[in-house]
Amino acid sequence: MAKITVLFGILLIILGGASFVLTGSKFPTSLIPVAFGILLVTFGVMAETPVTKRRMLFMHIAVTVGLLGFLGTAQSLFQVVQLFKGKLFPYPAAIEEKAAMSALMLIYVLLCVRSFITARRSRV
Repeated sequence: MAKITVLFGILLIILGGASFVLTGSKFPTSLIPVAFGILLVTFGVMAETPVTKRRMLFMHIAVTVGLLGFLGTAQSLFQVVQLFKGKLFPYPAAIEEKAAMSALMLIYVLLCVRSFITARRSRV
């Protein structure tokens, strides 16, 4: 699961960097996914340890970061649907980026929860 955490972190870094460049490098808030990506990469690398307790700790911290990232951007999933239906927003690129981040975070959290459940069942 640590490698998947690093992968999702890299995807968030790419998302934030591309969004920042594609919007003319004038909206620093488009770099927020980069911050979440750096955190996920950091905790993913730290979770690649043979010590079970440390791995569990860092993976739980990483999934908490993922959950906070999802909760902070979840509203944009509804806004992007409205955007595609024709509703006008002041910054449509921001809504698209937040929706992409939200989707990535949701998928990541669901994968982590599934992994935690599987690990729990195998220990019992």
